[in-house]
Amino acid sequence: MTVGRSVGATDPGRRRRRNEDSFVVQPPLFAVADGMGGAQAGEVASKLAAAALEDTHPGGVRNIDDIVELIQEANRRVHTRSTEDPATSGMGTTMTVALVENGQVMIGHVGDSRAYRVREGELEQITEDHSLVNELLKSGKLSPEEAEVHPQRSVITRAVGTDPDVDVETYPVEARPGDLFILCSDGLTDMVPEPDMLAILERHREDLENAARALIQAANRGGGEDNITVVVFEIADDAAAADDLEQTRELSAVAPDDEDTLSGLEAIRPVDTMVVRPDQVDALAAQTRAEAAVPVEQRAPAYGRLIATMVLLLAIAAFLMIWGLTR
Repeated sequence: MTVGRSVGATDPGRRRRRNEDSFVVQPPLFAVADGMGGAQAGEVASKLAAAALEDTHPGGVRNIDDIVELIQEANRRVHTRSTEDPATSGMGTTMTVALVENGQVMIGHVGDSRAYRVREGELEQITEDHSLVNELLKSGKLSPEEAEVHPQRSVITRAVGTDPDVDVETYPVEARPGDLFILCSDGLTDMVPEPDMLAILERHREDLENAARALIQAANRGGGEDNITVVVFEIADDAAAADDLEQTRELSAVAPDDEDTLSGLEAIRPVDTMVVRPDQVDALAAQTRAEAAVPVEQRAPAYGRLIATMVLLLAIAAFLMIWGLTR
């Protein structure tokens, strides 16, 4: 059992001028990183994290401990750059890494990018989001419906590079020939419901390049509010994989058409991803609920006072002008 066909593709989406995502397709090693930090810092963070994998000798990663060490090395590189370069201070990145070895897909995970498996017509989420919304879901403080529209769903509780050390969650997953594995940034999962993701993957099962393109186009049609990155790879019998490996090398560098990307007419949304520590989750959630409970007219009293003052000044100016003319 080995890796068959595989492809990686990324797109800036419809609301961002820069693409702060990076991906790695180096069978049997795959990864997605979604950077954050504003300006170009997010792009720097994700590229540094990806480089930590790309610099690794192909035979140097054999087990899940090696994956953890790779992510720790990525963390060191990003954190060191962040502390030494004021322009990138505070930057970080999510990171989801997959290794195919000995009949397993071993996954290391930090943040809210995701890994999925498609088997026998079912899409299964493997990783668990390290996010504020997921913490609130697990504690019963949010319903799944509320989570989908929560204003702070971009807040994550764990990231690569924001601290000297990072806690890496691992998932050893049993694999079978015919399984499809998907690594993706939240630019896809926030825009495309999982049933639609599955339908697209099943429809394009014989052409993974078209599958990746179709997923990205669906995310853009859904709003394209963030960068979108997709890595798809297939588990194959050893004999069947030989012909596909050459195709993998060709497809891994193929990016989707940019017909759905930023046109220059859309508003640019500010970078809103942030990291909070787990012990800050309850306080932030309480603050959000308190803000939501305040009537709109009371949320910005300063703005209302400013409008009233401007109206009063205009009235006084008009009165003085009329009084002066009559004199």
